[in-house]
Amino acid sequence: MTRPTSLIPDQPAAPGRPVARPDSLLDRPGGVRDHLAAVDALLGQTMDTLTRHWTDLAGGQPPDVLGDADLPQLLLALLGSGGKRIRPTMTYLGWAACAGPDRTGERRQIVTVSAALELLHLFALVHDDVMDESDSRRGVPTVHRQAGRRHAATGAVGDPELFGTSIAILAGDLALAEAEGMIAETPPATRRLWRHLVVELVVGQRQDLTGTAARRRDLPFAHSVAILKSGRYTVQRPLELGAVIAGAPDSTRLALSNYGQHLGEAFALRDDVLGVWGDPARTGKPAGDDLISGKPTVLLSIAVDRTRSPAARCALDRVGTPSFGRADLAVLLEELSTNGTRSSVERMIGQAAETALRALDDPELDPDAVAELRRLARAIAWRER
Repeated sequence: MTRPTSLIPDQPAAPGRPVARPDSLLDRPGGVRDHLAAVDALLGQTMDTLTRHWTDLAGGQPPDVLGDADLPQLLLALLGSGGKRIRPTMTYLGWAACAGPDRTGERRQIVTVSAALELLHLFALVHDDVMDESDSRRGVPTVHRQAGRRHAATGAVGDPELFGTSIAILAGDLALAEAEGMIAETPPATRRLWRHLVVELVVGQRQDLTGTAARRRDLPFAHSVAILKSGRYTVQRPLELGAVIAGAPDSTRLALSNYGQHLGEAFALRDDVLGVWGDPARTGKPAGDDLISGKPTVLLSIAVDRTRSPAARCALDRVGTPSFGRADLAVLLEELSTNGTRSSVERMIGQAAETALRALDDPELDPDAVAELRRLARAIAWRER
């Protein structure tokens, strides 16, 4: 399975950023690249097994409407379409920072948990796209749009949109089931943290939905959504899973957790910025979607306090309603760039990243893992996708 690794550099970093040494944890045998290759291999094996099992259960016949793009194929296409791969990388580094590589018997656990996180992420992406009615993901049509178009193209009975939504829900459920099956093989402490991570993720998604519906604009609420829905399950909890598998002491786990908490915040805030100003060619999603839908983001909460011009206030009042149009979006994009909203969020990102970096000043952490965590902090906080 070939997958881009956008946060793992293929060439020297930009000026002012650390360059990976040939002997760094990134490239050495058993390091980050080897770990990601092992994760890919396990995911490939898992999807092959799932496809065979699925074909047997379906009687060997492809579904009339989906043709050769049944649920396993839809998931496999999304799995191979790209991604930043932060979660498996953080799981490995949480383990490595706690002397995990000296305990070679745990490597299989680290690979298993990392692969499960990638499948959990598929579940979250597919369902999130349904809830947001998104048309594209990673530059290609979302699963529910693909299934809906196949329904329409074959002249099938019923509503193509409802069909597409239903297929996407099942595809997400299947990804979650496969992830849970992997985690079932891990020790109790890992399973407990995994369960907490999954519930936390669902709570964040629920807050996102209800906050959008209620037009919540208060900053504490928006901040909690960003952390629960994105920051913790992307950075903090994967690091903690690695540390748990390594049997790290509480003090070391706390240092990694603090790093993950603040870098997760920076990750979520960068998502806010990219959701409004991101280049669709890089993000794989249309720019401005978060404003159009009226999501309770930190950026929108700050904008409510900063926006003063009558035209921008009117546009802001229409955010999240059917009357919000492209002209409103253009007005707000200009306003939020000039009234300090965007720069305020950028400062928050910088402060969160610097706080995360300070958390790594712990002599108990492996220095090679710390060096890679420092590089990733900058790559994550100032990424373009």
